[in-house]
Amino acid sequence: MGEAAFEIWEEGQVRGGNCLIFVTVGMHPIGFERLIRKMDEIAESRDEETIMQIGGTPYIPRHASHFRFCGQEEICELYQQARLVVTHAAMSIVDALDCGTRVIAVPRERRFGEAIDNHQVYLVRELEKQGRITAVFDIDRLPEALDKAGDAVLPITRSRQLVGALRAHLTGLHRQR
Repeated sequence: MGEAAFEIWEEGQVRGGNCLIFVTVGMHPIGFERLIRKMDEIAESRDEETIMQIGGTPYIPRHASHFRFCGQEEICELYQQARLVVTHAAMSIVDALDCGTRVIAVPRERRFGEAIDNHQVYLVRELEKQGRITAVFDIDRLPEALDKAGDAVLPITRSRQLVGALRAHLTGLHRQR
């Protein structure tokens, strides 16, 4: 595991268990303060460990362990250790599901200045329709989604068509910048 992520995990109280919520905002240079703030607020009152990958988010969590960036291998290890992954809508969804971890997705939205368009909203709606993820569009409903998530894992068979379509779409968006 990457140094920052490894140190957080080693110091954690629940190592080796499946009582971890992992929050990730991906490698996007623009932070996702709306998600990180809400999860920090929630972490204060939960009995399970929360680790956050906060990327470029200026807000620093006070009630959860956090780190900014690490390598894909370290992120995958956290996906595997987590009971639940809370993420924005990107390849992190597919990667977490591929590890057999339940996903709650909170899309970045244009109206909050978090994305240039609402592509994440559309992706989350589609994956929720397919029953692959739990979608949260109203951040104040995140605690309810966490409570309903339970321990069940929704496995995904990595579909080449789904992964290819997601990669092509995300690559196209990256090139538009």
